[in-house]
Parts: sequence; structure tokens; C-alpha cells
Amino acid sequence: MRFTQRIFSLVIAVVATTSVGTAQNSRFSELANLPLNHNRATPETAQTLKDELIFQRASQTYLWAMPLLNTMGMRDGFQESFGTGYNTMAIWEKRLDAKTRITTPNSDLIYGMVFEDLSKTGPLVFEAPPKLQGILLDFWQRPIPVDGGKFFGDLGLPGPDEGKGGKFLLLPPGYDDEVPEGYYVYRSGTNNVFIFLRSFYQSLDNIQPAVDVLKQSVFYPLGKKASAKKMQFRDASGQPHNMLPRTDIEAFKQLKYLVDTESSNLAGPDWLGMLAGLGIAEGKEFSPDEKTTGILGAAATSAYKTSRVIGAEYGIGDADFRVYEDRQWLNPINNLSSRWPDSFVDLSFTDRKLGARNLDARAWFFTDYYSISPGMVSMTPGKGAFYMIGFKDSDGEWLDGENHYTLNLPKDIPAALFWSVTLYEAGSASGLVNGQPFPSLGTLNHPKENQDGSINLYLGPKAPEDKASNWLATVPDQGYFVILRLYAPTKPALDLTWKPGDIQKAKQ
Repeated sequence: MRFTQRIFSLVIAVVATTSVGTAQNSRFSELANLPLNHNRATPETAQTLKDELIFQRASQTYLWAMPLLNTMGMRDGFQESFGTGYNTMAIWEKRLDAKTRITTPNSDLIYGMVFEDLSKTGPLVFEAPPKLQGILLDFWQRPIPVDGGKFFGDLGLPGPDEGKGGKFLLLPPGYDDEVPEGYYVYRSGTNNVFIFLRSFYQSLDNIQPAVDVLKQSVFYPLGKKASAKKMQFRDASGQPHNMLPRTDIEAFKQLKYLVDTESSNLAGPDWLGMLAGLGIAEGKEFSPDEKTTGILGAAATSAYKTSRVIGAEYGIGDADFRVYEDRQWLNPINNLSSRWPDSFVDLSFTDRKLGARNLDARAWFFTDYYSISPGMVSMTPGKGAFYMIGFKDSDGEWLDGENHYTLNLPKDIPAALFWSVTLYEAGSASGLVNGQPFPSLGTLNHPKENQDGSINLYLGPKAPEDKASNWLATVPDQGYFVILRLYAPTKPALDLTWKPGDIQKAKQ
């Protein structure tokens, strides 16, 4: 009976797919065959094609700008809640829960964020305390290079200070004045910068020391420490903040802000031309009429959905994102241009064979993650982090909230600092709102071990009997995905001799 039902379901799926494909082909054919009059477009044809041009140009611009829109979503959500500026740091003092809508947050450490425009402040000093880790990024989320060429974006243990803290100097694009001694010098590619900081705690019973580390941070314009605004630390925990990419006309208003504040720092002539074709140009008012506003809003919505489709692919072009050939776990960074574990890391998303930007790979990453640096994907044991993302179960089926699953983590999980498993919404990549305080479990939750030292985690709408300590709640009728993080991964993680199990669906 079940076999017959499955065949019937497959037939229905094929018919549905064929119907959708036919409808799409019909739409494309309709555009291609719009009527002409004396070999010229009729007024109706011309208007249809001009509207289509706006929609297509806007959709492609949105996908090209995915790293920018990811950053702007965070910046604007931050500003709505706290204001902005070098002296305003949001800290999730009680850990980041699912009320903060942001791309794949980690609930198992303490976050701090600062946003600033260096064209307003000039060179900006960051006095960082010891034991802090972070990344200094421009608004493309490119790790900002450090003078000397050895470091990119990182500060803390994987950075030039080696976790000892120090004075970091952020310079705006094209800065050529004399640089004073005594600073780690970071030269940004954009005026707007994103400072993303993390602090680690040793026990869930006392996370305050990690918060206190972040609160030792000091920012001020170079040479103006005495007159600088006093630091304000705002607790962002337990409150709603929309820090996701915008999926309506606001996305294009954000790009207008960036064109005005960045000019040629933002992009080359071709992409500035694409933006200008949408009415987004430096020094000119962006005021689309009602019809164009509707087209741009629809383009943003559909483009973001497209990014979510791209961001669930198992590979792009010749690249296979699977970490293990016999598992569903993916890693898009270390497996994009070469093959883990014998891989180099190119955070520019450049296809070295073609000498071209891999825009789909970049959209894949920034619809599923934010912020990246060499330290985060370090191949050095005991440094950085090892991220694996799982969209499907062992049978290749999408993870769904009504089902029950088991994830086995073999003994001796190779994470010197900590490991965690976190659930995210399939439609937004934000933390899954599942009714639990945090949609994650990890080292510091002390889940029960099996007799062989391995750990079973249970994912489903109800906790299995006597398994509540190892259970992550899911939501019926909602798709989700999983990220496994190994912080300070040790050699068995990096040489792939330790392998997590696939996510196994429980038998009905």
C-alpha cells in the first residue's frame, strides 16, 4: 500500500512540475512573441518589455548585492532599535534568541555589533580588550586587509594581536596621510564598516564575564579620544529586532544610501550603471512612481526567494559542497574552488579558472550566513571554526517540522572550544522560533552520552520519552535546516576522520 501511495505521489509531483514548467515556458514565449507593427513594438508591447526590463534588472541587482543587503538589513535593524554610530554597541547580554531576526545567528556565545561611516568620523580607533574575537568588515562583508598583507579582518586569537588585545585603526578608502605608530592598521574598501565581535563563556551558569569583556571595548576618532562620545552598551537580548535582508522596496532604498555614501567605492561603472537604470544614482532623488515601486518590490521579494533556492543547492557548477561523499552535510567555502581537506580558501568568491566572480556562490553564502574571515575557516587545528550545514535527511528529503529525526555525533567531538547544533527557518535562515529559550544544543548543555561516548540529538515536535535533555523542538508545517559548528576544530575534524552521522528520519 505504501509503495502504491509513493508511486502515486511521484506521478502527481511529475505532473505538477511539468505544469509549472509549461506555464513558465508559456510566459517566456509570450514575451518573445509580443506583437509588432511594421517591425516595431506596439505601444503595449513596448510598455510590457520596459516593465520586464525593470523587473529583471532589479532582480539581478538584488542577487548581485546580496552581501550588501545582508549587511544593510542588520544595520537598519540595529539603527531602528538603538541608533547607530561608533559609540553605540549592541550586546546580546543574555545570548541571542529567535526574537532577533538575523541570518543564522549563534546562540552559544555573546555577540556585539557596531556600525559606522568612516566618511563622517575619519580614521577610527578601536581599543580591544584581551580575550575578544571579532571581524572588521566593509559593507560588502569583505574582511578588511591589515597592513603587511598577513591578516584580513580578524582580531583576537586568529588576528595580529593573537588574543592579547590592542589598538586597531580603521582607515577609510584611499586614505594616504601618515599613519601613526602603535596600531594594527586596517584599510577598508568602503566608508561604511561593520564591526562584529564575539566573546566566549565557559559555563551557562555564568555568562557575565563574556559580556564584561565586550564592555571593555572603546571606539573613537583618531586623535579625539578625550572629546569622543562616551560608549553606550545596549542590551539587545529578548527583544524583537528585524535584522534580516529587506525583501521589498526598502532594499533599493538601502542601495541608494550606499551609492550616496560610497560612490565609486561601491562598484565599477557597469554595476553603477545597472543601479542608475533603476533610478539609483549619486546625488539624484530616488522617487519611483507607484507602478515602478510595485515592480521593484516584487523583484526584491522574488529575488530573495531565488537566493534561498540558490542557498540550498548542493553545489554550483563543478563545485560539490558536500563535506563527505557519503553524507548530506555541506560546506560552501572550503569546497568552492578546491576540495576539503586539501583546499585553499578564497573569500572573494572568484572562479580561478574563469577569472570571474562566482555570483551564485556569493549569493549562496550571504543568504545563509553573514560575516566571514580567514580565521573563521582556518585549516589550522585549534583555531577558527568548522561549519557544516544540513538541509536534508539521510534519504535526501528536506527537513520538515512534523517529522522526528535523530542526529548521532560520534564520541570525541573534535572541538577544543565548543560544539553546537542550531536550527534555522528554511524561509529566512533566522533562528527557528520553536518555543524553547534557544533553538540550539551544545557542549555547555551537557547532553546525555550513549554508552559508547557518542551523543544522539533528537529533532521533532515532541521530545522522545526520557530524551528531553537531548531534544530540539521543531514546528509542524515548517521547513528548517541545521548548522553544526565546531569551534577551534581539532585534527580529526579537519582531516575528515571524524564524521557526524546524517540526520535520520524516524520510521513511522
